[in-house]
Amino acid sequence: MKKTLMTVAILAGFGSQAWAAPSNDEARELVKSYMGQLKPELKKGMKNGGPVNAIEVCHSKAPQIAAELSEQSGWHINRVSLKPRAESGQPDAWEEEVLEKFNRQLEDGANPKKIEFSQTVVMNGEKQFRYMKAIPTGKVCLACHGTDVKAPVKEAIAEHYPKDKATGYHKGELRGAFSFSKSL
Repeated sequence: MKKTLMTVAILAGFGSQAWAAPSNDEARELVKSYMGQLKPELKKGMKNGGPVNAIEVCHSKAPQIAAELSEQSGWHINRVSLKPRAESGQPDAWEEEVLEKFNRQLEDGANPKKIEFSQTVVMNGEKQFRYMKAIPTGKVCLACHGTDVKAPVKEAIAEHYPKDKATGYHKGELRGAFSFSKSL
């Protein structure tokens, strides 16, 4: 009898974890995984052809990595910005509000690497857990996103992102955010 009760308790515990709501910790792990895959690709691209090659890597690899992680995790994974490079980076109303909040936090002295926000919302009649994590502009980012983008890089950006708005940044500014959502 004790063995049966223990088995039921263990199975109940597994069941509750399998149906647990998404969390910031889960989303943070996805950010780490996404960046853990994208960053080495970008470094390799920079090493093998500089910023022009990195634009191609970002154009082809970033969406591929996001799609694979989305399929594996059940989360919708995207990067958004108030000045998007890709059309898919255009924020919805909720994301825009959060990005503006992030900029105010940065102005108030918050560490850009720690700025994040999550909320459970109803979107189009569906309950979702939404999570965003700020993307600060680092020194290496300025070659493609800064105020002095060289002509060959501008040409590569225009080729892959004809509606680009993602330049003019300075080191430490927020370039955008990871934006993840999961249906509940």
